[in-house]
Amino acid sequence: MVPASADYDERITMRAWETLLSGETGDASHRFPVRSLIHDSWSRCAIGGINAQQGEAPINSGKDEIEYLTRANNDLLAAARRSFATIGRLLDGTGAMLVLADGEGMLIDAIGDKKTIHDGMDIHLAIGGKWTEDVVGTNGIGTALWTGEPVFVHAAEHFCAGIKSWTCAGSPIRDPYDGTIIGVVDLSGHPDIFRPHNTALVTAAAREIEKALADHQNAERTRLLEVFIASAPHYRRTDGLMIVDRRGRPIYCNNLPDYAAGNPLDDQLPQGRGWRLQFPEADTVAALANALPQGLQACNISPLNLDGDLRGAALVFPSGRVARRTYPSRPATPHLAEAAAEIVGDSEALLAAIDVACRVAQSKEVTSVLIEGETGVGKELFARLVHAGSRRAPSDPFVALNCGAITRELFGSELFGHVAGAFTGASREGKPGVFELANGGVLSLDEIGEMPLEIQPFLLRVLEERVVHRLGDSRGRPVDVRLIASTNRDLKQEVAAGRFRRDLYYRIGTVSIHVPPLRERGDDWQLLLEHFNRKIAGRIGGTLLEFSDPALEALQAYQWPGNVRELRNLVERLHVLSHGNMVEATDLPEEIASPAKPEMPAKIAESTAAPIISFEDAERQAVLCALTAEGGNLSRVAQRLGISRPTLYRKLDQFGIRRGFV
Repeated sequence: MVPASADYDERITMRAWETLLSGETGDASHRFPVRSLIHDSWSRCAIGGINAQQGEAPINSGKDEIEYLTRANNDLLAAARRSFATIGRLLDGTGAMLVLADGEGMLIDAIGDKKTIHDGMDIHLAIGGKWTEDVVGTNGIGTALWTGEPVFVHAAEHFCAGIKSWTCAGSPIRDPYDGTIIGVVDLSGHPDIFRPHNTALVTAAAREIEKALADHQNAERTRLLEVFIASAPHYRRTDGLMIVDRRGRPIYCNNLPDYAAGNPLDDQLPQGRGWRLQFPEADTVAALANALPQGLQACNISPLNLDGDLRGAALVFPSGRVARRTYPSRPATPHLAEAAAEIVGDSEALLAAIDVACRVAQSKEVTSVLIEGETGVGKELFARLVHAGSRRAPSDPFVALNCGAITRELFGSELFGHVAGAFTGASREGKPGVFELANGGVLSLDEIGEMPLEIQPFLLRVLEERVVHRLGDSRGRPVDVRLIASTNRDLKQEVAAGRFRRDLYYRIGTVSIHVPPLRERGDDWQLLLEHFNRKIAGRIGGTLLEFSDPALEALQAYQWPGNVRELRNLVERLHVLSHGNMVEATDLPEEIASPAKPEMPAKIAESTAAPIISFEDAERQAVLCALTAEGGNLSRVAQRLGISRPTLYRKLDQFGIRRGFV
């Protein structure tokens, strides 16, 4: 018999193994030399507690387990099919078998000499067997996975006694996409099959499998692009696009920003070939939408099916919005950034309000904040943003109270609490008020303009003294609370009318945040439409709605008196009542689909009829006519005149045209 290797001596190798197991130290490795690769692997096995007398690998041979393995490694099996068929025919009668393992060391295919395959069953060298070092010791498959290099393990070099009658050579298979190890190809048999070129043989087979994988990935990339092009009638070249395969790996990106430039999405979007999206097991768009990172939530999702299976998805970011979502002051904490991301929009007015809220949230000096805005603009989201950025978040309490929902008689009890028997109907045990419940955190008083005038001095006293007295109790209770008051009223007018105390107004309005109405937020309605569409579809398990061009034009022209809340309710209604996934203008409420044209104020009507006496006068009349034609929609007015929105604002100020008209 030809010696296996000039460096291999079975007697010396066995004595080195026995010495290692006996726990001897010192110069044992010099007295009984083995290859460093084998010595290092043996040491790992000994430290890991591998049973050196083990005679076989663990195996999952159940039908369900094998089917799962096959399905999970379908691409690898397909890529190896040609190589295995070619080599397998040459192994019959040679005493050798060729096996394929996945990245977890699980055998998924075996081919070659029939007798050797049969003998391999004795040690579970068969489909379903697990051959990593940490379960079966030193071997060609497990050690190749560990080192990431081609290896051979001959006879006594195996760590477990029951496998020392075998020889094997394994080479890792790397994913062409990112270089990660996804499998091993291994040649195994009894010791007399060993030849020095066995390692070269499996290495060549591994490279051929990698080439087949690369060809398959390129072909699938092309097919996914073709499917997307054929099914994306609303995609525009200016939109951002990311196409991911079924493993969540971006295989095509276009018009996405340079993420190395400090974009808030740096940690959520691809920065290299190793990035991938966590693709859900459920083959639904809603499941994928729910699996997206927060930073990717501003996209439209299109499933990409090949041969009847979900093989990927297209993430479309309209007009590159993902690149424009920046903050004037970047949130300094993860909690603050997460809360800011809940406020959807990228208009200058909204980002300015977010900036103020972020600054207030991180300030230790500001103990009270006033949030002003119309009903439905999202004032509570700003209250939670202020809470999220301070030392009071996220574990400290956030207590909200709607002043408009409390009767005049119960106001004092709800705010300050009461002791037992303080008034008829009072709790026997007494009750803390919202100030005590919010101690150490934030108290949000919504619609503070509804607070009765007689209660306001007591609120002012608590804010000044930081002490609360329950009704019927003379004992003061210290409280540390940041107050966030919000209102849809003009409190200055309320003060002038005598319905709100001036001193309380100045106390709670140390810093005020104006949340702009939706009609003043430019194209934010589109982002919100996409956001609510995706969120509601995910919640009810439905598919995303699509909107026809006439429907989008109607939504753009609408003034949204109910603001964000109205838009959210509309999307929810459309998900319930629309026929199919395409929303037409006729599916919209009448006030949106066919809005009444606003009457032109008398002064404007007179001015449009006046004779033109100068170029400036002609320009002014052009602006007025465009305002009338577009019903006051500034975006459409700017488009009609061929100017930008900031230029339009300057013209309105220049000509003294009241924005109240629009």
